[in-house]
Amino acid sequence: MTNTSTQSLPTRKLGDLEVSALGYGAMVLSPGVYGEVDDERGERALLAAVEAGATIIDTSDGYGVDGHNERLIGKALRGRRDQVAIATKFGFRLPEGVEPHPFPIGYAFGELAVNGDPKHVRGYAEASLRGLETEYIDLYYPHFPDPQIPLEDTVGAVAELIREGLVRHLGLSNVTAAQLRAAHAVHPVSAVQIEWSMWKPAEPELLAAARELGVGLVPWSPLGAGFLTGTVGQVTEGDFRQNAPRFDAANLKANNDRFAPVRGVAQELDITPAQLALAWLLHQDPNVVPIPGSRTPKHIEENLAAAHVRLDADVLGRLERILGETQVEGGTLL
Repeated sequence: MTNTSTQSLPTRKLGDLEVSALGYGAMVLSPGVYGEVDDERGERALLAAVEAGATIIDTSDGYGVDGHNERLIGKALRGRRDQVAIATKFGFRLPEGVEPHPFPIGYAFGELAVNGDPKHVRGYAEASLRGLETEYIDLYYPHFPDPQIPLEDTVGAVAELIREGLVRHLGLSNVTAAQLRAAHAVHPVSAVQIEWSMWKPAEPELLAAARELGVGLVPWSPLGAGFLTGTVGQVTEGDFRQNAPRFDAANLKANNDRFAPVRGVAQELDITPAQLALAWLLHQDPNVVPIPGSRTPKHIEENLAAAHVRLDADVLGRLERILGETQVEGGTLL
C-alpha cells in the first residue's frame, strides 16, 4: 500500500492551524541521530515527504550541529515555502554564552541542557528564521519546559513574537497537563508535542486537558524510534538509540518478541507494521497529527499512506487487548 504525489492527504486541525493528518519529522536528516547521512540524501527525503502530501515539517534548532537541520530544510524548501507549515522548537542544545539548565531524561547520559529564559527567545527565533530561510515560523515550541524558568514566562516571549508576525502559532513540547493549562492561560496553545506510540502511552491527564482546551496533539517518535516498523534487530555505532535502554540487545530482543502479535495484525490487514502503528494513533483522537521520520522515500510514502488506513472497531479492540498485555522492557525513550 503506497501513496503517490497525486494523492492528497486528509487534513486535521492543530488549534487553528490546518495541516495534513500525518506530518514529517525531520530530525532523522541530521548526522548523529540514526548514524551518518549527507545533505543530498536528506533533501531527497524531505522533498519526498512534501510530494507525498505532508504539509507540516517538524524540526528544532537543536537537531544537528549549529542548526544543521533547520538549514537543510531552508535550502530544500526554496520555492516551496507556501506548500508547508514549518514547526520548530527552541531552547535545547544552547548557543555559546547561554547558561545550561539541566533537564533530567531517561537516556544513558541522564540530562539535557535547556534554557527557556524569555530574554533569549527572540534570539532563538531570529536564528531559526535565518536557518529556515523564512520570514515566519508557523508553529513554535519551547523544546522542553525549563525547570528554572516558569513556562508562562517563556510562553509570554513567544506571544510577543506572534503579535509581531514572526511566529503564527504557539506549541508546547514535553509538558504536563498542569503546564499546558498554565501556558494556555497566557496565550492560546495550538499543539502539544508528546512521546506517544503503541509502546509509549500518553498521559491521560494531558490528553484530557488538550481535548478540553481544543489543543492538537503531535506525537513524536510515533514509530517508537523505528522499533514499531518491525525492522530493528540491532543499533549500530553513531545511532542515538544506543543511549536508550529499550534498544540494548537483551531488551530489544524481548520487545521484538512481545510485539510479534501486533505485527501479526498488520500482516492480516496487508499493511506494514509502521502503517498500523500510525493508523492506530490517528484513530485515538481526531486532532492527532503524528510526525514520523524516515530517510528513505519509499518508506516515507508508505508511512504517509497510513492516513488512508481505516481500522474497524474489532481491530482496534484487538490491538487494545494486545497492547494492554504487552510489557515493554527498558523504560521510556525520554
